[in-house]
Amino acid sequence: MAATSATPWRDGLRFAFGTLTVFPVRVTRWDREAARGGMLLAPLAGLAVGLCAGAVGALLALAGASALLAAVAAVAVPAVLTRGLHLDGLADTADGLGSGKPAEEALRIMKQSDIGPFGVITLVLVLLGQVAALAQAYGGSWQRGMLAAVVSATVARLAMSLAAVQGVPAARPEGLGAAVAGVVPRVGASVVTVAVMVVAAGAGALVGSADSLRALLAVVVAEAATDVLLRLCRRRFGGVTGDVFGCLAETAATTALVVFSLGG
Repeated sequence: MAATSATPWRDGLRFAFGTLTVFPVRVTRWDREAARGGMLLAPLAGLAVGLCAGAVGALLALAGASALLAAVAAVAVPAVLTRGLHLDGLADTADGLGSGKPAEEALRIMKQSDIGPFGVITLVLVLLGQVAALAQAYGGSWQRGMLAAVVSATVARLAMSLAAVQGVPAARPEGLGAAVAGVVPRVGASVVTVAVMVVAAGAGALVGSADSLRALLAVVVAEAATDVLLRLCRRRFGGVTGDVFGCLAETAATTALVVFSLGG
């Protein structure tokens, strides 16, 4: 037991990367303590995904590819590195919310393997929005495009950390939502949020003063938007599910990218 409790952050990192990415990391523990560390460290998994996405887009831009092609590649990388699970959660949650059904029926709709019309429309519009926003960022410079990709991926996982805060119940007794619901202490969530804001602003300062402010606003606005969506999902479904976590991640990423596209 002493050896296990001595490495909570290592277990948390394994949990974060093993459940939120396809990186070859084996999750050695699946208990509440490991889940707590994993969800607190989720933005680090997002940072890794964002660096991969941003670098691919930047390399294409530096090689002479169009900003649009760089943006498409930068959007595709996170989808690949998460097996498309967050996008699937986005579509399923859209179907559940759009169904207008009571919580139990809406949750059943979300568990179905097919995607309904609300899910398809939401998925298409979100991906188009992400590509359009990133194309504008890469059109400004490869540095701004990479910054936007990194910040959006990081803030997406921050949204998941905040959705796992204490007091937020699980809508189902099983699945990822039940495993991580309510595991994050509120103080820890605040510390992680401030850390992401500081790092985002600092990274933006390397590109330019305007980009520093833009990166900071991207974090703040994205989390405000996902907080509204989280409240809606709690009211409609009675809590969070794995699909809701994915939906929140994609919503945060898209909102952050939109912020980056504003102001030139």
